[in-house]
Amino acid sequence: MRVIKNRTAQTTAKYEHDLCMFLRHVAATRDGLKPGTEEYQTYDISGIDFEFIKTITSNDVLAFLYHKKSDDHNESHAIARRLSSIKSFFKYLTVSKHILEENPAANIETPPQKNTLPRFLSLDESLALINAVNSDTESKTRVRDYAIIVLFLNSGIRLSELTGINITDIDDEFRSLRVLGKGAKERTVYLNDASQNALKAYIHVRALDTEIKPEDSKALFISSHHRRISNTMVQKIVYKYLSAAGLSNGHYSVHKLRHTAATLMYRSGEVDVRVLKDILGHEQLNTTQIYTHVSNKQMEKAMDANPLSQIGVKSPGDTSENK
Repeated sequence: MRVIKNRTAQTTAKYEHDLCMFLRHVAATRDGLKPGTEEYQTYDISGIDFEFIKTITSNDVLAFLYHKKSDDHNESHAIARRLSSIKSFFKYLTVSKHILEENPAANIETPPQKNTLPRFLSLDESLALINAVNSDTESKTRVRDYAIIVLFLNSGIRLSELTGINITDIDDEFRSLRVLGKGAKERTVYLNDASQNALKAYIHVRALDTEIKPEDSKALFISSHHRRISNTMVQKIVYKYLSAAGLSNGHYSVHKLRHTAATLMYRSGEVDVRVLKDILGHEQLNTTQIYTHVSNKQMEKAMDANPLSQIGVKSPGDTSENK
């Protein structure tokens, strides 16, 4: 995963987690343990070998997926990801290493995904979030936090992309920066005036920190512990200011800020969906096209454009002809 497919450490860890859960379920249930019990949760799988793996059948895979759906209430997208991990694992053992003759997961269909519309902040809510950071004058990290929020809302970058930015990724004139996206694919993110000003202000404050750890000296965003800021810390920052802005209703998250940036750009009417695809770092255009369905104003305009929209409705007792 890391060397050949060039997947990130985060993606690799998710695959490992899925496989450990699957193997634990198969081994533990064969020993008569019920899912959810402490014995099941702590079942030791360190002794599992290829002889055991060779006994795994498609029924084992289906039983695991059923457990995740019925007991753990996993949504379709989570089931699909876990199945993808299992399929990839067995494909590797059959096609690449020839350890197994058959892939027990090969013919199991991936569950259909619900095409839900992305949640996003309105323009007024976005401004409220930005103002919440600006108003937090007692915070020692206000300038940094402001730069993070503004960058999310203006560029649509992912959480992992933001925390991975190095100072050397920003060009000398602050016109753009490089980010490492999914699949270790590098792309350029162009900075508008708001992002430029926020980053310049933060860079000035960052330069005053003389205790930054040597191994994190290149990191753009630094934590209060003088290290590269973590994904978890950024999430806490975003939740803090969402709450301060009165937006902590459970619908919004760090990723929703990415949706917000994409939606606001598309709603402006001046950003082509193909350009938006490159801005967001999407590999497929159909991933980006979800943002073409979120503009109510555009749909209202389309309905009004229907020539029949001007036909009046007669009021009671009105005998006049519609023209």
